[in-house]
Amino acid sequence: MRLRVVLVLAATTLALAAPAAAANPQIAGLQVALRAYGFYLGPIDGVSGRGTADAIRAFQRTSRLPVDGIPGRTTRSALGRLGRPLYGERTLRRGRVGWDVAVLQFLLARHGIGRVIDGYFGPETRAAVRHFQRRSGLAVDGIAGPQTLAALEGTKSAERVSAARYVVKSGDTLTAIAERHGTSLSALARANRLDPDRPLLIGTKLRVPAALGAPLAAPPAVVRELISRTALRNGVDPALARAVAWMESGFQPHVVSHAGAIGVMQVTPPTWEFVETVLLGKRVAKTTEGNIRVGVLFLRHLLREFRGDERLALAAYYQGAKAVRQHGLFAETRTYVEAIRSLKGRV
Repeated sequence: MRLRVVLVLAATTLALAAPAAAANPQIAGLQVALRAYGFYLGPIDGVSGRGTADAIRAFQRTSRLPVDGIPGRTTRSALGRLGRPLYGERTLRRGRVGWDVAVLQFLLARHGIGRVIDGYFGPETRAAVRHFQRRSGLAVDGIAGPQTLAALEGTKSAERVSAARYVVKSGDTLTAIAERHGTSLSALARANRLDPDRPLLIGTKLRVPAALGAPLAAPPAVVRELISRTALRNGVDPALARAVAWMESGFQPHVVSHAGAIGVMQVTPPTWEFVETVLLGKRVAKTTEGNIRVGVLFLRHLLREFRGDERLALAAYYQGAKAVRQHGLFAETRTYVEAIRSLKGRV
């Protein structure tokens, strides 16, 4: 049964002509879909700016569609599961995938709830929906039906947190501090005139900029830069590491898969333990920076194990080295490998 609530849009074709400051949640859904294909690298902010329009045109050209920069029905259909349906056309619950799920996540983030914006309704999104329902006096079931969907389109955003002070402790990194306070690495470094590549001195007093309304509203450029630096330091092609990270998480630090893989590089607990005990011989902090380091080191290990064969190393990252040796590449593994190789150099 398809349920409908009042949409911001009057038609199924989305016009990209809103004022620069106006955020349209439906545009956020579009940005997530384009990001999944590697065409949009900007913030998920719902603003129909030039970057979004350029990404649409690039996708249309690649898909051999009429290039008009408008995400009409044909373009959205070409985007697959993340290109439909529009927000409000169905009830959303755990397991759903789509444009409307991405819009739901964006609206939750604007209310200061939830951190994942990827178009997949997983456990974190369900928890965020329950939180919003409880706060709004709605029935708490973790299912986004007509009442919840309509309520989410009410108040526009959570208040920003004022600037704070923080004293650096042993084991701290700028990335970890920024993540804990909901700000970006670049903003934190800029506010304190620090070089992100240099170690922090214990006892340093930092000025922490105002937190973002939603962590994922920050451009993924910070994560991209961290992946590149980590890959270079460890002798891995940065373009390959970025492609793996993009395929796995879209550069999102808070993604958790149904299999328990976490973070930017989607590292499973056994893999994390293997890297710590076998490859490094020491613990790695459970931060975005640590996740990227573990993922890159594991990728390097697989490249060495398969003697530089990129295709087999990527297959092993997805399927497991033992399974690759015993069974070759499964059909879904081949799709995964080719998708990463097509993303290489584009993200």
